Amino acid sequence: MDKSEKIREILQDYSVRQIEEQIFQFNSPFVNDDISTLLEIRKNIINHYVLQQLELVLPDIIAFNDALREALRTTYEKGRMVYDTNKALGSNVRLEATCFLSKDYPKLHPLQGDYCDNLWRTLCEKQYNDMYRWGAGYYCMVNQNFDEFIGATYNENWNDGLNPELTKDLHLIKQFHDLFEDTEFAITDFIYCRDFYHEISVKINY
Repeated sequence: MDKSEKIREILQDYSVRQIEEQIFQFNSPFVNDDISTLLEIRKNIINHYVLQQLELVLPDIIAFNDALREALRTTYEKGRMVYDTNKALGSNVRLEATCFLSKDYPKLHPLQGDYCDNLWRTLCEKQYNDMYRWGAGYYCMVNQNFDEFIGATYNENWNDGLNPELTKDLHLIKQFHDLFEDTEFAITDFIYCRDFYHEISVKINY
């Protein structure tokens, strides 16, 4: 059994599928709390089993972390450019630049199909996945440099919650940690993503 087959086996576990079926049944704006709770339970079950075999997904964690860093660099640079264009409006100018995972389900994910697409759309809904309202990275401090933005000046490797020995040299960035720890994405939901999009705005505070 290759690593993709092992991951598929975990994700198709009876308990995971039962929870996902409940998520689809409850998928209504009137039961946000129920869906958020089910997403959290699903995440905890998947992470429990995947982290026991972390070596299976290490290459994908590394590739995702690298892709996310470059996407955040684009967010940062575009955000600074927009801010510099508008800063003449005065000190009340506020920049907001957010990087999001692609709206399209990751093509590299071991599981594919309409079922997965529907689950991905639910996970990307901020009303159900509350902490994802900040996306995969949120930038608003124009006096930050890029290394500060990704947390590299505070911590060289944001690997809390992962096997410290296996991940000691990965240089995971803060935004990887935030997705892993603070959102309802299971680790296997986001590490196959390689595409991102950006939302950048300037607001005037009166």
